[in-house]
Amino acid sequence: MDVFANFNPVLQLLLLMSTFSILPFVFCCMTSFLRFTIVFSMLKTALGTQQVPPSIVIIGLSMILTFYTMGGVFQKMYDLGSASFGKQQNFVQVIAEGSKPLKEFMMKQTRESDLAFFVELASKKQPDSPEDITIWEVAPAFIVSELRTAFEIGFVVFVPFIVLDLIVANILLALGMFMLSPTIISLPFKLLIFIAVDGWALIVQGLVQSYNV
Repeated sequence: MDVFANFNPVLQLLLLMSTFSILPFVFCCMTSFLRFTIVFSMLKTALGTQQVPPSIVIIGLSMILTFYTMGGVFQKMYDLGSASFGKQQNFVQVIAEGSKPLKEFMMKQTRESDLAFFVELASKKQPDSPEDITIWEVAPAFIVSELRTAFEIGFVVFVPFIVLDLIVANILLALGMFMLSPTIISLPFKLLIFIAVDGWALIVQGLVQSYNV
């Protein structure tokens, strides 16, 4: 970022506008939103309810939980960015300072092996401290780690529903009801069990508590 610190103000403004254009990508892939959407989508598939809840509800719930889990991080980003702009009025420096809390958040959730791979791939020498690692080295490692964690949680969510499908399928087979779809028959039982154990609360609480903020 120091390379761009002395940019012409017009070029800085163009850089700032370009940064705004990638904000949706940053929000979707560099925050807790990534894990929430994947787990909720896999839960919807495991339940077998194709249209319920609607995709917009899953996205909305994921966004709300993202702001809840990362509210402190977003506040720190705003505070550091505002302080930097008040002192230097340099957009590049504002972005550099404001992104530090986000980088710290991602590093807390990233596996060391994933981070080491991308740091080694991008750098010729080993960094002396976390401050020497750029956010662009942390970001891909964070995404890979989040994908793995989300699929691990999704697998745990899937297993009980698969077991229930197998039980229903075997019962229908034993009764000779070959024409009935096991998925349709097991759906009410899935919903009943999911409601009985307060599944939404368990999954949401588990996801929120899984983050080290």
